[in-house]
Amino acid sequence: MPLVRMAAENSSVTEFILSGLTNQPELQIPLFFLFLGFYVVTVVGNLGLITLIGLNSHLHTPMYFFLFNLSFIDFCYSTVITPKMLMNFVLRKNVISYAGCMTQLFFFLFFVVSESFILSAMAYDRYAAICNPLVYTATMSPQVCFLLLLGVYVMGFAGAMAHTACMVRLTFCANNLVDHYMCDILPLLERSCTSTYVNELVVFVVVGIDIGVPTVTIFISYALILSSILRIHSTKGRSKAFSTCSSHIIAVSLFFGSGAFMYLKPSSLLPMNQGKVSSLFYTIVVPMLNPLIYSLRNKDVKIALKKTLSKKPFS
Repeated sequence: MPLVRMAAENSSVTEFILSGLTNQPELQIPLFFLFLGFYVVTVVGNLGLITLIGLNSHLHTPMYFFLFNLSFIDFCYSTVITPKMLMNFVLRKNVISYAGCMTQLFFFLFFVVSESFILSAMAYDRYAAICNPLVYTATMSPQVCFLLLLGVYVMGFAGAMAHTACMVRLTFCANNLVDHYMCDILPLLERSCTSTYVNELVVFVVVGIDIGVPTVTIFISYALILSSILRIHSTKGRSKAFSTCSSHIIAVSLFFGSGAFMYLKPSSLLPMNQGKVSSLFYTIVVPMLNPLIYSLRNKDVKIALKKTLSKKPFS
């Protein structure tokens, strides 16, 4: 990234030290194995779901098209964060170069913003399926799905570029200890020697858009879905529709709730230790839970899993 290289040449700081999740030595090894377990579950769950959707043609529908991309995003942004976090538990001093820090910041923001918009695309897909089932195929045509996905990644790129470009213009102080387990916006701003007013303004505007637009889209979609469900006379039909939506709502609440709590409150009201805990939800927990809450309760995925496991290797 030319922008990062240019900023690295102009910066007085060549590397950062990540303080990690905790400074208590007795917790380092237990936490290492705990988060290693989380990461293994995240990788296996998301790559497994990607493989299942790719191998089974009956899952090649708009719903699973977005679920495929959600799993890809979860796998990528968990991989951007967790391996470096695990190193902090076993190294005495976890150092990351300036360019490496800015690169991690960019890709973390790219995938986390993309996740917020892919969740809203999935909510719109469920709205089209439940509220307008007769025209669902036309509403969610391959062209529409592609344009929605393109919008997801364009918004992710725009959000990541806005924050990273504002970050690389700052000059950082000699004290390069970042009070976090990753290169995130707010802890990096604390290390700046120059004014961060523009950065803080960008955080409130861009994060407000990246959380606000998907939240409003999801809220409107589910309001219309709820209205449609209440008109279903069959108890079984209502139950099926509610069960399809409940998992999505739980994941959306965890993801957007923790993100808003972290970024849309003044730093004076949110100590950094609480910010780390909040960050754990959308960087570690949500990517691990998404394959479970979106698919393992889904009959189509269970059938696909049984079919895949029952196939003979050389048949």
